[in-house]
Amino acid sequence: MCFYTEWPNETRDKCLPKVVDFLSYETDVVVYVFLFFSVFSSIVIVIIIGIFIIFWNTPVVRANNHILSFVILISVKLSLLCIVLFIGKPMDTTCMLRHISFGIFFTVVLSSVLAKTIMVCIAFKATTPGNSWRKWIGVKLSNYLVVTLSSVQVLNGILWLTFSPPFQEIDMDSYPGKIIIQCNEGSKLAFYFMLGYMGFLAAVSLILAFMVRTLPDIYNEAKYITFSMLVFCSVWICAIPVYLSSKGKSLVSVEVFAILSSGDGIVLCMFLPKLWNIVTKPELKTRPSLQK
Repeated sequence: MCFYTEWPNETRDKCLPKVVDFLSYETDVVVYVFLFFSVFSSIVIVIIIGIFIIFWNTPVVRANNHILSFVILISVKLSLLCIVLFIGKPMDTTCMLRHISFGIFFTVVLSSVLAKTIMVCIAFKATTPGNSWRKWIGVKLSNYLVVTLSSVQVLNGILWLTFSPPFQEIDMDSYPGKIIIQCNEGSKLAFYFMLGYMGFLAAVSLILAFMVRTLPDIYNEAKYITFSMLVFCSVWICAIPVYLSSKGKSLVSVEVFAILSSGDGIVLCMFLPKLWNIVTKPELKTRPSLQK
C-alpha cells in the first residue's frame, strides 16, 4: 500500500512519488512566453499613452472621449499584468485575487468601450440643431456609465470574497500519478456571473457598434469597436469550452492565453488605427481636416 502522495509502479513492487502539476516557473517554458507577451504588450500600451499625451490637444485624440481611451488602456495593461497571479503554485491568496482582479479590470475596459459606443450613437443623433439628444453629450454621462457598470462587478467580487471565496484545491484523483494543485472558484454562481456579465457588456457594445459602423468618418471609431469586440467575443467563446474540459496547468494556460489575446485584440483594433493616423497623417491633427 502506497502513501497518498505516491503511486505504484507497473510491477506494483515499488511506490513512486506522484508528479505535482501546476504552471511552474521552473518546468514550463510557456510561462516565459506568457510573461514576454505580457511585458511587451504593457510597454506598447505605455508608448501609446505617451503618444496620446504628446498630441493631447489634437482633435484626432480628443474625439470620442480621450479620457475613456486612457481608462481602457490603463485597465487593459493592469489586466495583462495580473497574469502573474495565474503563474506559480496556487495559494489561497493568489486564488482569491486572480479571477476577481481580472474580472474587475476587464469589466472597466468593457464598460468604457460600451460608454464610448453609446456616446458615438448619441453624437450622431445630436447632429441636428435643437435635437433633444444634445443634452446627453458630455463627459459626465460616459463617466457615470463606466462607474455604474463597473460597480456591479466590484459588488460581485466583494460578495464572492465574503461568502465563498476561491481557495487552493489539491486533486489527487483525476489523473493517476499526478497531484494537481489548482484554484477552486468557490462560488460557481459568482464565477459564472463574472464571465456572463463581461460577455453581456461585450455583446451590447458589439451590437451597438455594428449598428453605427457606417456613420461618417468622424464617427468611424465604431468600426474599431466592432472589430475589437468581435475579437474579444471570439476568443472567449473558444476559450470557455476548453476551460471547462481542462484541469491543472492546461486550464491556467487557457485562461492566460485568453486574457492576453483579448486584451491585445482590444488595443490593436481600437488604438492602432488612431495611432497610425496620428503618426502618418499630420493633417488630421487640425480640426478643419476632421470636419471634411
